[in-house]
Amino acid sequence: MLAVFSGAVVTPPEELIAAGNRTPSPKMMSSALVERFLENNDSAVSTQIGKHGHVAYTHHNESALQPRSFAVKDEIFCLFEGALDNLGSLRQQYGLSKTANEVVLVIEAYKALRDRAPYPPSHVVGHLIGDFAFVVFDNSTSTLFVASDQHGKVPLFWGVTADGFVAFADSAESLKGACGKSLASFPQGCFFSTVLGELKCYENPKNKVTAIPTDDEEICGATFMVEPAPVFTAMQ
Repeated sequence: MLAVFSGAVVTPPEELIAAGNRTPSPKMMSSALVERFLENNDSAVSTQIGKHGHVAYTHHNESALQPRSFAVKDEIFCLFEGALDNLGSLRQQYGLSKTANEVVLVIEAYKALRDRAPYPPSHVVGHLIGDFAFVVFDNSTSTLFVASDQHGKVPLFWGVTADGFVAFADSAESLKGACGKSLASFPQGCFFSTVLGELKCYENPKNKVTAIPTDDEEICGATFMVEPAPVFTAMQ
């Protein structure tokens, strides 16, 4: 799967920009990246979202245990890859039919968060049990919400294109040569929200997520990691 969004939607983390500027490396425009994805993936489907977004996906070579899915409802676009172990109980929680799949569930969970939930975004993602990665874009509010499961079983990568779009893909190869050294693995157990404007660990949202620069020989220019919680010792 592939999703690209302009700077009008999302400001990329400074660490991604810094990694991309550290050494000269090839980049391409976001439109060329989408075209390359469509050319290299059989039966790929793409959707333009106004002037600021584009999503594309294919079922070609997908895992039977971690299928890809796409849905749009009430101007909310969602790409989902993986499977939820607690889908049945979540259907009941959100009042969905037994035929509702994971991508529909994530859209409803996002709507609940946006419209009426009295709890933080970390709770929404924290209730999802299974292997997954998803990208949600709310066209009505120009809000982006991206998350990856705690174990990183479904890979997710992101980077910055030559024209400043932030790109997300489930394969590093999809972004290689398009985002230069700004290409990085999206950290497992984390979510990124343009409402918050930063990465957060949904299990420990108070723990800071930092980026560590990698060697120039690596494809990825930075590795994002969740810092451990500080340890306080009692005063004697």
